[in-house]
Amino acid sequence: MDFTDFEVRKCPSTVMYIPNFITSDQEQSILSHIERTPKPRWTQLLNRRLVNYGGVPHPNGMIAEEIPEWLQSYVDKVNNLGIFESQNANHVLVNEYLPGQGILPHTDGPLFYPIISTISCGAHTVLEFTKRETTGEAAGEVLFKLLLEPRSLLILKDTLYSDYMHAISEINEDTLCDRICNYNLCENTYKIGDHLVRRAPRISLTIRNVPKTSKMKLKFC
Repeated sequence: MDFTDFEVRKCPSTVMYIPNFITSDQEQSILSHIERTPKPRWTQLLNRRLVNYGGVPHPNGMIAEEIPEWLQSYVDKVNNLGIFESQNANHVLVNEYLPGQGILPHTDGPLFYPIISTISCGAHTVLEFTKRETTGEAAGEVLFKLLLEPRSLLILKDTLYSDYMHAISEINEDTLCDRICNYNLCENTYKIGDHLVRRAPRISLTIRNVPKTSKMKLKFC
């Protein structure tokens, strides 16, 4: 697929933003499946909860598990773009963000092939980027942002994966500012200074490749 039309050119390489990557019906199907996820499958963190599909990444290798058929169809949809080059995505991290919840600045690190793809469902969010701390950089300074709309696909790679941290602020409402780089690719038209509607529950599907896997089953004793 030629991503030229979807490249976000106002920030470091490489970001691609595809609005309406999935349909409204597909979004509702995803949300319905997530809503029916048994409570024991969730891992509850202080600021959100999550589910791993495909296994739990680990430095010693991920014990591969089968991804449910309803979810595998979206993994295949991403794989068909060819973004993982000779690899295929084999892991999905489902995050649930309620209003006021977010995630601290982080990089995804060496457990994953250095490409992130994320489908957003249910509501918008704003992803903030800071440079990894190096001499001369102001620690924690937000350099640019991306507006992630429902049904969109975000792809991060290259220096955006290795040299920058990304985060979501723990706030209830977002104000649109001139540091958001992807207005021109968004489905809707926005005006700088506008307040977005208050945040609503958002589900993100982060689809990645874990290179180091094992099909051995855990043995409990």
